[in-house]
Amino acid sequence: MKIPQQIQFILQKLQKSGFKGYIVGGCVRDILRNSPPKDWDIATDAKPEQIQKLFEKSYLDNKFGTVTVVTQSKDPSLKEIEITPFRIDEKYTDRRHPDKIRWAKTIEEDLARRDFTINAMAMEIQNSTLKLTDPFNGKKDLKEKTIRAVRDPKERFSEDALRMMRAVRFAVTLDPFQIWKIEKETQEGIKKNAPLLKVISKERIRDELVKIINSPNGARGIEILRRLNLLHYIIPELEEGFGVWQNKHHIYQIYQHLLLSLNYACLKNFSKEVRIAALLHDIAKPRTKEGEGPDATFYGHEVVGSKMAYKILKRLKRTKGEFNKFSIRAQEIREMEYNKIFLKNNKGDELWGWE
Repeated sequence: MKIPQQIQFILQKLQKSGFKGYIVGGCVRDILRNSPPKDWDIATDAKPEQIQKLFEKSYLDNKFGTVTVVTQSKDPSLKEIEITPFRIDEKYTDRRHPDKIRWAKTIEEDLARRDFTINAMAMEIQNSTLKLTDPFNGKKDLKEKTIRAVRDPKERFSEDALRMMRAVRFAVTLDPFQIWKIEKETQEGIKKNAPLLKVISKERIRDELVKIINSPNGARGIEILRRLNLLHYIIPELEEGFGVWQNKHHIYQIYQHLLLSLNYACLKNFSKEVRIAALLHDIAKPRTKEGEGPDATFYGHEVVGSKMAYKILKRLKRTKGEFNKFSIRAQEIREMEYNKIFLKNNKGDELWGWE
């Protein structure tokens, strides 16, 4: 993939001024996948004040030393380029942002603070060619479609708890046709640190959840969240339906039924509102169930479910207007089920919750 002129210009200007300049993070991952980066980040050994002297149209607006260079590009991904000095992050009291940073001397030190190996690579231009710096074998993991934390997973997730949801998001969004595997020690690190999600803002949790649900693999993403103990801290109400059978009108357990409903919405590329409604439309069935076996009933589950869904969406900082959209879609989904045109059989998929 050809590096855009704006990026080449910044890297060359840094180098001509005696500084190192590297493309870093997700854009390197995307370049190696031959996928257009959604944004571009550059790391350098220059300090913020030195960067600003080199680039007249730039501004500094955070405590991490990131300088944003404003370009004249019409491409949204290139209008603003962030340049950040090599840094080392210190203690994370809020489990999201470092309390303190200090400047690092090398790109390897800077890459060591990043979340996953596939995001911990850097590229520099040497003699008109791209040279890859890959201290944690991210290129190998990229090829093998593996999500692996940099160094100690428990430490990475205790620093920034949202990284646990990002692991799941990457697993289901990087390839629409295949779920990427999360490496074993990384999985164990997530399971151990899952309770730390409680200190993360609901808005950030919501944003990651929506990205997962909006992917073609959204239903599988929900199941991975459950297996890694994360779902309990996001939508614990869904877990109430795990292992709970319905009645003679249904062949799936409640949790399975909700995942399959979401999966169909994903397969049909339905809107975010329909997907969330599909996931929650029978959320109250475990609480309203009476009896067992083929004649079990769920009287009033629509009313109870509407109240539960409202609380869930309010907890995830959704507006009342958005809830009304979800409520309408949920009713439409129930009607489609009654007409037997909504659900499809997905037997044989190893990532569903009924082993």
